[in-house]
Amino acid sequence: MNRTKTGIPGLDELIEGGFPESSSILLAGSSGTGKTIFGLEYLYRGAMDYDEPGMYATLEEGPQNLWWNMQRFHWNFLPLQKDNKIQILKFDPRPDDTDMDAQLSKIVEKAHEMGAKRLVVDSITALMFWTERSERVRYSVYNLIDQLRSINCTTVLTCETTGGKSNISRFGVEEFLTDGVIQLFFNPPNRAAFIRKMRGTDHSKKIHPFAIDENGVSIDPREEILWESIKD
Repeated sequence: MNRTKTGIPGLDELIEGGFPESSSILLAGSSGTGKTIFGLEYLYRGAMDYDEPGMYATLEEGPQNLWWNMQRFHWNFLPLQKDNKIQILKFDPRPDDTDMDAQLSKIVEKAHEMGAKRLVVDSITALMFWTERSERVRYSVYNLIDQLRSINCTTVLTCETTGGKSNISRFGVEEFLTDGVIQLFFNPPNRAAFIRKMRGTDHSKKIHPFAIDENGVSIDPREEILWESIKD
């Protein structure tokens, strides 16, 4: 199986070298757990270390806020943006099913146009709040994942949860449609990451310390956090 190296320190050795190529990974966690920074670093490492173009599709934060976040870290995004190795696009769809489908297609179209090998959608939760019908949520997520797989794009979909180890997604369907699930936890002052699912991968079954510092995010593959220490 071909792998897409995440470039995130400590993560690839826990998932047999990287995400399965063309897969979709659900990155779940409550507010402040580090999902946005994780997504940005995934794109940055891809462009900087592996020459893989990437797109960040944001449905909540504007590009200016993301640039402010990136200034905290030792990342030089500007040359990558000028070389079309990274694009940040803000989507503002209207709250109806028809527009939601159009926006999903637009995300895929823009990723295909730039030849993106990596994509981050932040967040899938915001996208799905535009419809109250659970069957519509399932169809839309499935359709997006299927379209992205057809253009050979390895995608991270962030998902807001209410926190706790049993809260994997917001709508209860996302984790069944994606190829992988990574949960992030923040019980101050400690952060943790758990690879709950990764298809075709003999991944770590332990909870590992997760850190955010001036270099970005990292996972300690040698240390373990007890499941009992994670709050429900």
